[in-house]
Amino acid sequence: MLNKDYIVENLKKQIADFKSKTETKNVGKVVEIGDGIAKISGLSEIMMSEMIEFKTSAGSVFGLALNLEEDIVGAVILGEYKKIKEGDEVTCTKRILEVPVGESIIGRVIDPLGRPLDGKSEIVAEKFYPVEKVASGVISRETVNQPVQTGIKAIDAMIPIGRGQRELIIGDRQIGKSAIAIDAIINQKGQNMKCIYVAIGQKEAKIAGIVAKLEETGAMDYTTIILAGASTPPSLLYIAPYAGCAMAEYFLDKGEDVLIIYDDLSKHAVAYREISLLLRRPPGREAYPGDIFYLHSRLLERACKLNKEYGGGSITALPIIETQAGDVSAYIPTNVISITDGQIYLEPDLFYQGNRPAISMGISVSRVGSTAQLKAMKKVAGKMKLEAAQYRELAAFAQFGSDLDPETKSKLERGKRLMEILKQDQFCPLPVVNQILIFFALTKGLLDEVAVDKISEFETGLYKYAQNSGSQILKEIMEKKDLDENLEKKIEELVKDFKATL
Repeated sequence: MLNKDYIVENLKKQIADFKSKTETKNVGKVVEIGDGIAKISGLSEIMMSEMIEFKTSAGSVFGLALNLEEDIVGAVILGEYKKIKEGDEVTCTKRILEVPVGESIIGRVIDPLGRPLDGKSEIVAEKFYPVEKVASGVISRETVNQPVQTGIKAIDAMIPIGRGQRELIIGDRQIGKSAIAIDAIINQKGQNMKCIYVAIGQKEAKIAGIVAKLEETGAMDYTTIILAGASTPPSLLYIAPYAGCAMAEYFLDKGEDVLIIYDDLSKHAVAYREISLLLRRPPGREAYPGDIFYLHSRLLERACKLNKEYGGGSITALPIIETQAGDVSAYIPTNVISITDGQIYLEPDLFYQGNRPAISMGISVSRVGSTAQLKAMKKVAGKMKLEAAQYRELAAFAQFGSDLDPETKSKLERGKRLMEILKQDQFCPLPVVNQILIFFALTKGLLDEVAVDKISEFETGLYKYAQNSGSQILKEIMEKKDLDENLEKKIEELVKDFKATL
């Protein structure tokens, strides 16, 4: 039997050891809920873009604070909003929205919050990076001078992309915008480049096909796919590109090179418009909110080439924009054109004529230009962009006149061969050394006697012949990355030797 003194002594000891813990929480209540948007009262200490937690009967749901008004906070729900009801308790997490980053995301298909969608194990994060971050300043940057070889002849020769550049891919739907981006990813094999493909509002069946193709070509070994599908809530569509950029910045900070594709920013802008209108923000042109330009500029400015003092890494961005009936002057296309360092414009007429990729040389431009090209490519492809644009003008003009002078005729013949060379099948990126070889043959007039319908056959044969009989010449081109007089003679002899075998 316990005696009285023992109980008293024990109680005194417990009272002496007692330490009170006080925890302060900023708690609010849901005032209004609907369409993935919650209006909350009582969160007086909340930060912009802070994650908030909704306590519901079915468990916790997270949201993101976007509107900070005098009495009310407007938030988007990151997930299933139907579980939340009016009167539910909301608490601040004191954390800005972050995503997992690190080597563990490579080769995976994930959602914008870093959760796996490929049925494999959970992502083990090395670190968490904030989704929103201020872009690198001028002092830490370096001029873009290293090429990103896409393997697409028309781009590498005439609209070169450099590491750290933002090059827009723009055109109507279903004419090969995503195909260019996927080919660029496939061509990065062995180029020491990580790739991130952000699918915004895309059909999940289409992305499944892309994943299968990347796995087949071995490109998934260095690629991450961030999928915010067509059935995903607008809040996740809005976050997706920023999450992708945060994941790319992890590799940038390590001094590595990253290629990131945003497919596409038109759907991103539409998702942000939906969120803004539901939050009762005042609409502007085409019902987009006033900060729609800033939405994309703060994303694309994070693509950069850092100098050696800051690690020397780079993020190259290929944003994609879908136009309606070729209207490049619409609101979102003009915004993104003004932010990027050039655009690759895909033309429906060219696509339907069988010129694929259907790149319009007249409107397409790279503002970095030949500074991001190998010297050898610069020498052989210098005047070709002008020739391609002139050929289209002359071809339209020649339809009406039968009597053409010899110079115009020779330009038309050369142009026909150039257009034939620029045709390329999907998923067949071409090594840069082969591109230099065929463009050299064209510019030196070595293809002038080859019939136009035989050009494709000639090209394939030339690559095989060069691989077997001219491997030393190809090696020399890649080592020197330039063409001197002696090397030019060797290439010319190689092409002539191949022509003699036909």
